[in-house]
Amino acid sequence: MTILENTTSSKSPLRSHPTEVQNGGQESGAKKIAGLRFETGPSRKDILNFTNQLAVMIKAGISLQDSLESIGTQVKKEKFRAIVIDLKDRIEGGQSFSQALGEHADVFSNLYINMIAAAEISGSLSSMLLQLAEYLDQEAETRSQIIGAMVYPIIIATMAVSVTFFLLMFVLPRFLVIFKGKEHLLPAPTKILMASSSFMRAYWFIIIPAAIAAGWAAWYFTRSGAGRLWWHKTKLRIPLLKTLCRSLYITRSMHTMGVLTNAGVPILDTLLITSHISGNILYERMWKGVHGAVRQGRKITSSLEEYNLLPGSVVQMIRSGEESGTLGDVLSDISDFYARELKTVIKMVTSMIEPIMIVLMGVLVGFIAMSVILPIFQMSKVVT
Repeated sequence: MTILENTTSSKSPLRSHPTEVQNGGQESGAKKIAGLRFETGPSRKDILNFTNQLAVMIKAGISLQDSLESIGTQVKKEKFRAIVIDLKDRIEGGQSFSQALGEHADVFSNLYINMIAAAEISGSLSSMLLQLAEYLDQEAETRSQIIGAMVYPIIIATMAVSVTFFLLMFVLPRFLVIFKGKEHLLPAPTKILMASSSFMRAYWFIIIPAAIAAGWAAWYFTRSGAGRLWWHKTKLRIPLLKTLCRSLYITRSMHTMGVLTNAGVPILDTLLITSHISGNILYERMWKGVHGAVRQGRKITSSLEEYNLLPGSVVQMIRSGEESGTLGDVLSDISDFYARELKTVIKMVTSMIEPIMIVLMGVLVGFIAMSVILPIFQMSKVVT
């Protein structure tokens, strides 16, 4: 029984169920992994390196068991080494590679497991591993681009908050001493600045924990059902963020569907896996809705037209792929197009964020400077 024949679940759509009784080696391997539950697991880079090494060794004619044993001796992380060795033990015990991977679904994604299952059916494990490595590499590159685009504004925002806090707590109180007793002559901006400085100095031990608690509450809210839905909807409404997220979700969905379709994974399994890796509740619901429609005998595009999350041109291209029988190639072409567009969008968003942050910093510094300098000018006029 392959992974593709198993039943689905809400969180893990295509998990494997072993059909062979585990031998003693498998039990010892499982116990060893359980004993390392507090150890650091493999990162995305570790999985990518593992996939690349395994593809090269299988292509060179080395057996799967020997390849896993060789890779296991080279893995530095103890927990990942135990997992690799456990994979070898399970295969020697009679399980297929995809079934063995299914026992570690917390490490290997459903996409990974099902592509291996498809490769076992078609007998193209080496080429499939290379496709997996390419997929993982592109996902890592996309993630790196998104993180890189967010680094600059986060640094600027952190510096702005830190500088403002330092000025209000330590610098301005000493400078604004000269205005004591003359509060009736001060303009509104200076009064606001003095009140803010006095409040922060008096209640800093409350403000800092409150800010941390507010951040934690926001994080917890966006992880809850209603909060996560609100945040995912909001990301598709904010002007700059909307363009970036939309391109990301389409690229990820089309790339995943293209890879799975070309690998021979059934379309129902492909749609279900795509829904789980889409990265947004709205897109997840869309792909699950399409999955239900296709299960009932409808075409993909007839269901996609009921949603407003994909551009009309993308739906039209998918329709042409369905009608011509080249859906996998069409999905790959769409993925390549939006991958290029995503890079362009990231550059555009980054280039727009920089001046916006500079303007905000300028407004903040200008307000503080005006609040300090303006009363000096007013007092000088009163003296003269």
